[in-house]
Amino acid sequence: MSTAITHWINGQSYSGESQRTANVFDPATGKVSGVVDLASTTVVNEAAEAAQAAFVSWSQTSLAWRAQVLFAFREILNARKDEVAAAITAEHGKVLSDAFGEVTRGLEVVEFACGIPHLLKGSFSENVSTNVDSFSIRQPLGVTAIISPFNFPAMVPMWFFPLAIAAGNAVILKPSEKDPSASLLLAHMWKEAGLPDGVFNVVHGDKESVDALLTHADVKSISFVGSTPIARYVYETGTAHGKRVQALGGAKNHMVVLPDANLDLAADAAVNAGFGSAGERCMAISALVAVEPVADALIAKIVARMNSLVTGDGRRSCDMGPLVTGEHRDKVASYVQAGVDAGATIVVDGREPTVDGEPGGFWLGPTLFDHVSPDMTIYTDEIFGPVLAVLRVPTYEAALELVNSNPYGNGTAIFTNDGGAARRYQHDVEVVMVGINVSFGGWKASLFGDSHAHGMDGVHFFTRGKVITSRWLDPSHGGINLGFPQND
Repeated sequence: MSTAITHWINGQSYSGESQRTANVFDPATGKVSGVVDLASTTVVNEAAEAAQAAFVSWSQTSLAWRAQVLFAFREILNARKDEVAAAITAEHGKVLSDAFGEVTRGLEVVEFACGIPHLLKGSFSENVSTNVDSFSIRQPLGVTAIISPFNFPAMVPMWFFPLAIAAGNAVILKPSEKDPSASLLLAHMWKEAGLPDGVFNVVHGDKESVDALLTHADVKSISFVGSTPIARYVYETGTAHGKRVQALGGAKNHMVVLPDANLDLAADAAVNAGFGSAGERCMAISALVAVEPVADALIAKIVARMNSLVTGDGRRSCDMGPLVTGEHRDKVASYVQAGVDAGATIVVDGREPTVDGEPGGFWLGPTLFDHVSPDMTIYTDEIFGPVLAVLRVPTYEAALELVNSNPYGNGTAIFTNDGGAARRYQHDVEVVMVGINVSFGGWKASLFGDSHAHGMDGVHFFTRGKVITSRWLDPSHGGINLGFPQND
């Protein structure tokens, strides 16, 4: 029997009826596990009204009390990480260890936000002019909206909402309708932690709810993570309606392997970064740039590791789970066929994998291409699946040119034992996250807006600066002076 999933508004589950719903699937079985309500503009308006009302009092709450609520939320979430991870695996499909790691990474941002009394400290300059003092403060924006993707239903929202809430804002989270349950678990934890009703709200939906958030007068900022075309749309629509927007788009992350690299280390990294979470990561390595003559030996090591991977139900002892939906699985499979049709060499074909799971699951095994050229769609497009493409280049310079000419600039890595080459690469490459003998994974079409999600960038995004200049005159002062003030 499928579970009914609805919105969370003003500290409780939404009691109204929804005219539109969508199915939520268990990707490892292919069966419907839930039915989620899709928010209309009216529902979004109700959430915005509740958030705006809550913001008025929450923004005036002391930093000490806000920090206490953050600490309480952190303790509750830390104690129930397994529960959130299980919900992620049930709806996204990633293996439990990966889901658990996702929640743990989100907790790191919660812990950072617990230091909000220090993070919001301003500055004070005494006597900048005679009897004139100047100081700065940071104040919350108001209602902020977070539109998050399916691939990290807990971690990506936690990139944003801990800092937004700690800074005194109210939040409306619009999670992916493909895996919505983790967001509701987080909402219940906020309530248990003592967060006032209306400060954290969850609305489920599709384009109608997104557009309602992008255009609502009470929503002051938008945080988005998703594909580049939608990120561009969110950024342009949100800013056109006067909102502060940070929109993180897609990625095509490159891993460059030089001939002197430790090939065992490089092969491990290529498999981990290419096929973890079934490649459904914006940080996934999808393009391996092999500087000759290293390709043949490196590919042999990668294939040996791929042959040991177990694809199956993430609740079992497997290395890689299914893709999130049947539709997405079919889309990724179509890219694999496009690579074959374009003339790339398919070294490992994952379209008919042997799996440890039910036959109805959305399965696609790890796939490896060789002899890929930059004009093929398996290179140009963000596939968002377990497909790794190997491009062979003759020199370091050719590898650098390939990476820098790509429209994406999210993450890259270089594997080498030459410190000079590594230092040169970290300086010359036009990518925001650079790994040296480690892979992970913006600039360019991977980021719209001028603020990143983490650290002080996040604090500044969710607040506005204010500078106050004050002059308290000596009681004996008197008289009129129409001249321009001078620094005396």
